[in-house]
Amino acid sequence: MSQKVAVLGTGKIGEALLSGMIRGGWTPADLLVTARRPERAEELRARHGVTPVTNAEAAKTADTLILTVKPQDMGTLLDELVPHVPADRLVISGAAGIPTSFFEERLASGTPVVRVMTNTPALVDEAMSVISAGTHATTEHLAHAEEIFGAVGKTLRVPEAQQDACTALSGSGPAYFFYLVEAMTDAGILLGLPRDKAHDLIVQSAIGAAVMLRDSGEPPVKLRENVTSPAGTTINAIRELENHGVRAALIAALEAARDRSRELASGNS
Repeated sequence: MSQKVAVLGTGKIGEALLSGMIRGGWTPADLLVTARRPERAEELRARHGVTPVTNAEAAKTADTLILTVKPQDMGTLLDELVPHVPADRLVISGAAGIPTSFFEERLASGTPVVRVMTNTPALVDEAMSVISAGTHATTEHLAHAEEIFGAVGKTLRVPEAQQDACTALSGSGPAYFFYLVEAMTDAGILLGLPRDKAHDLIVQSAIGAAVMLRDSGEPPVKLRENVTSPAGTTINAIRELENHGVRAALIAALEAARDRSRELASGNS
């Protein structure tokens, strides 16, 4: 890969992205990183062979800038970058809730901006990254973003108007599954199992179910029905889930996450 790519504000997700890119064929010498703490930057250099730079240096020298700071820190970062970002740079934002217009209004006219919502399974190369084009981003810019984020999982293009919904489903999605596993583990303990055995049973069940969902081509309702025998254990459990409004609670939870993403876009921290 001949283009220089800079990851700004390199935390866990940013580092996972760097690691995946290197495995995918990028040369470490073409990868630049910035970090708030100098010791963190040196740690990234030692671990991956990438080059630590300042935010201004990244803006001046990289062809693609990937901004991975928290949404509430994005304005401050942009203030630092704006004097140094030429209009031919591709800017990729990974900040939840912030629209491409936020960047386009501050950067040089015509600067291409791509919005990406990835998630923490990037740490194990199983991310779901949702990609949307700003006003000046071309199909080539989108393809470049897909090439980068495809190094750590799957990518999907959507219109930017759908980004808040995607943030609710996949950006925050892993937390819902962790929460469910946590609750099921507690149930296993209540039923008399040691915590480690309950954990192993549930995690492997989750992995198996996820692979079936991905590979079988069957809708989830069909897969569930295949486990649900008349008057059996599963239907009794499903009845209790319905009685306690679990489906409605999930819908309400995702709506709340979507609404919070919209609040972030409007500047409400």
